[in-house]
Amino acid sequence: MKVAISSDHGGNRLRKEIMDLLDELNIEYEDFGPTSDDSVDYPDYALPVAEGVASGKFDRGILICGTGIGMSIAANKVKGVRCALVHDVYSAKMTRCHNDSNVLAMGERVIGPGLAREIVKTWLNTDFEGGRHERRINKIAEIEG
Repeated sequence: MKVAISSDHGGNRLRKEIMDLLDELNIEYEDFGPTSDDSVDYPDYALPVAEGVASGKFDRGILICGTGIGMSIAANKVKGVRCALVHDVYSAKMTRCHNDSNVLAMGERVIGPGLAREIVKTWLNTDFEGGRHERRINKIAEIEG
């Protein structure tokens, strides 16, 4: 598995925590920044992750901002991306099982690093169930055109 990860200034600390987790889990990743805590525009950092996942260069993407909301909105504008904003472990599991999410968004100002690590581990290790859920994912793809 190869993961793309990025944040804006509001998610820098949590992004670094999640990169440490990915290192611990021996999961290959590419960090799209930012490299400082200076204010940046979240769409500029969501786009390369979303495009990388949509193109197949990356299997999954992780985006972090203050709330996760802006990143998830921006990522979901890219055709083929199913970005889920998640702040609990149950939702992390269900968004993979039922929605086949390929990008995870979280908010550093909403959850702490311990919970974020559990969310990421659950999300990365949960498979899509397919079946009736596949039909629904296909309907989303039809909406995208």
